[in-house]
Amino acid sequence: MRFTITAFIFTLLALFSTLVAAAPILEKRDVFVPPIIAPAEGAVWPKGSQQTVSWDVSSPPKQITNTKGRIVLRSVEQERLLLDQPLAEGFDILDGSRSVSVPTDIPAGEYQIVVFGNSGNWGPVFEIVDALNMTPELRIQTDTTK
Repeated sequence: MRFTITAFIFTLLALFSTLVAAAPILEKRDVFVPPIIAPAEGAVWPKGSQQTVSWDVSSPPKQITNTKGRIVLRSVEQERLLLDQPLAEGFDILDGSRSVSVPTDIPAGEYQIVVFGNSGNWGPVFEIVDALNMTPELRIQTDTTK
């Protein structure tokens, strides 16, 4: 009986070492964390407007783990990512910019943009405001069609 248990244990160890030795060697990949350029700190985005999110892609690494991007908002007041409401997704992270629609169903307040690819990097704090409460001066400052 002892021989059978010992043989069984050694058989399992041999099987395990064969599987470990056969595991593929992964090539090294770099994390790409491009700095967010827009929106800039203090920018104001009216709800329902079209805005451009842009990030610096001037020096990407040779190997990027995930090139598919996703853009979400982070509420500063609530300290949480709005993952269930992505502003954009499925684009090439090396594009460097994406046009997005500012949601109308979120509270006005301070937000940050988070661009996900193979990392998640947060942009500076900016403000989302109710479009109806904007002053004429603020409307001119946030007009992205010019």
